[in-house]
Amino acid sequence: MPADLFCALVFLVSAAAGFLGALTGLGGGVVVTPVLALVFHVDLRYAIGASLISVIATSSGAASAYVREGFTNVRIGLFLEIATTMGAFGGAHLAARTPTGVLSIILGVVLLYSAYSSLRPHPDQTTNQAGDPLAERLRLNGHYPVDGRKEEYVVHRVKSGFATMFGAGVMSGLLGIGSGALKVIAMDRIMRIPFKVSTTTSNFMIGVTAAASAGVYLSRGYVVPTVAMPVMLGVLLGSLLGARQLAGAGVKVLRMVFAAVVAVLAIEMIYGGFTGRL
Repeated sequence: MPADLFCALVFLVSAAAGFLGALTGLGGGVVVTPVLALVFHVDLRYAIGASLISVIATSSGAASAYVREGFTNVRIGLFLEIATTMGAFGGAHLAARTPTGVLSIILGVVLLYSAYSSLRPHPDQTTNQAGDPLAERLRLNGHYPVDGRKEEYVVHRVKSGFATMFGAGVMSGLLGIGSGALKVIAMDRIMRIPFKVSTTTSNFMIGVTAAASAGVYLSRGYVVPTVAMPVMLGVLLGSLLGARQLAGAGVKVLRMVFAAVVAVLAIEMIYGGFTGRL
């Protein structure tokens, strides 16, 4: 395939992935990595390197807006980033020593869970129960805007959330995805942080997590400009367009389409890992 045609097709696919990822809250990395490996036959490690670069770009572009609007809890993000960064370093080093087939199977399992997660309802979780004393000492409790007023919330089970974040970092470094689903689980389901705060804080964090592991991939030569550049530009454009359409879009239908696509890719990745095609 000619290089210009390859770059154009990768850009278009990445833009579609970024668009759907922005509307579902999972990011475009969960689609870009398997598509590069399965459709364009890019070596999985190079696909992971390109996906990590795109995660950094999309997170950096959107995070500042969420911080200005008051949704992102920067203190929680910086605290939990300690765990995700350590995990990302470990996952990136582990990926270089893990057979491609094993990586493919692990990615397929994570994709299946991501598809399931995209279909689950995410109601805002508010609670009147007392928060974690550790959260009070670290001043992690906060507020976010709701209908022109500030809604207070308290943080629970800080240690459990921190441990889950380490696992999310490992998955990010190992598979080249933002692992946003795992981060949201840690904050929304475990730490009982409202969903809007969880998703925006996760977006704030994934760029730093990806940067930690991307440095390892770059040093090992797994970041190729001809692959990484169209992926980064495509996902960035798609995510910006998706963010603008979020308010009026039929998100339920888009979530179903996204879940179906990701599930098919997951099965292909698992099958390819077991049969040795990847």
